Amino acid sequence: MVVKLLLDTKRRETDHHSRAMNDAVTDDRPNWLAAARVYLDRRVIAILFLGFSSGMPLLLTFSTLSIWLAEEGISKSSIGLFALLATPYSLKFLWAPFIDRLRLPILTPWLGRRRGWAILTQLALVVGIVGLGGSDPVRGTWTMAAWAVFVAFASASQDVVIDAYRVEILEERQYGAGSAMIVAGYRIGMLASGAGALYLAEAFSWFWVYVAMAGLMGVGILTILLNPEPTGSDVGVQSADRPGPVQWLREAVFEPFAEFLVRGGWRPALLILCFVIFYKFGDSLAGVMANPFYLEIGFTKTEIASISKIFGLAATLAGGFLGGLIVVRRGIMESLLWCGLLQMFSNLMFAIQAMVGHDVAMLSVTIAVENVAGGMGTASFVAYLSALCNIAYTATQYALLSSLMAVARTFLSSPAGFLADSTSWVVFFLVTTIAALPGLVLLWWLMQRNIVPSSHARVS
Repeated sequence: MVVKLLLDTKRRETDHHSRAMNDAVTDDRPNWLAAARVYLDRRVIAILFLGFSSGMPLLLTFSTLSIWLAEEGISKSSIGLFALLATPYSLKFLWAPFIDRLRLPILTPWLGRRRGWAILTQLALVVGIVGLGGSDPVRGTWTMAAWAVFVAFASASQDVVIDAYRVEILEERQYGAGSAMIVAGYRIGMLASGAGALYLAEAFSWFWVYVAMAGLMGVGILTILLNPEPTGSDVGVQSADRPGPVQWLREAVFEPFAEFLVRGGWRPALLILCFVIFYKFGDSLAGVMANPFYLEIGFTKTEIASISKIFGLAATLAGGFLGGLIVVRRGIMESLLWCGLLQMFSNLMFAIQAMVGHDVAMLSVTIAVENVAGGMGTASFVAYLSALCNIAYTATQYALLSSLMAVARTFLSSPAGFLADSTSWVVFFLVTTIAALPGLVLLWWLMQRNIVPSSHARVS
């Protein structure tokens, strides 16, 4: 069944993926101006607005909500429990197979597989955000918590759909630009539901603030309605109408994972998964302790907010767009290598900052270097994850890969505090620099054996 489905997939993709990427080839690469034109493509621009729709709901169940709860006198321990709302974002791969395979009545025949699910999750977010805003945090805490869980679940589900849509609507040469756009849109969406919501809350009640945020979901809805369904979007639902729940579950849940492991051999597949986990490890390890580091060496909260958050956001976005250009110009694998090296050495800027101490000018340089390098690394890495996915199982496989990517940010980085306590800051950041080496060694191994995404994700 897997082989047959892959043969059908390859045949349907011939036109869409006619420009298969080969990073080993250095001829016929576009110049920098030609590479920059990729950002003018309508499909790439659409990803920016979908990124906004993806990032906008996040803070409405986290920092923005916590400020509302604090204003109402809710205890810190109760507010802390709302952090559990992040769970759907970590577990979204569990229901991604259903988003990949289930046909929705009315919406799928009308809009197609991806757009139908996107509209469903976005409409659910509109209802959920309004419901959350209409809750009473004092007399209806459990009702508010239920609405918050609903919003988080719908938001995580929307992420699954948008990631799949992005992978399928773009050509492989556009993956880097698409990665930069999704990150930029995501950050702008978070800015709207974070700082934007707080500005509105100064003049309006929290209910109307959340109604306004629900209205901003119209950006994503209009983007989906004004853009086409990806080519070959019916590949993953061909067998969805066949009878038998056991067979359906095997095709929807087992086959996406099995296909990834067997397409090029289980050993290369496991090494790819290890690379996915470790590529951003050093960057994540340093990021966990960045704010405590700033405070300990004497920076004020205002200085941290202005330089690390606002200026840092601009540097991250610039790095993302530059990383997208490099992917177009040099290919995914070479971009991963150069951006990964920059990520690793950017951690040394923190070690230098630790030696210099409280110096605003030096902090600006440190943040600029680290965030530009991090943005470049993220753009090339998300492009790599996109190219790994088979179009028949895009939602399931990307959700799994992105969950593995989060492992370095959460579980593997959790001992960072113990390490910082037992060493000096200089030594700590030197260790985080060394922590980037396993991912780069795995990348070198993959490149030496020519194990590139286009040779794995699009095979029969």
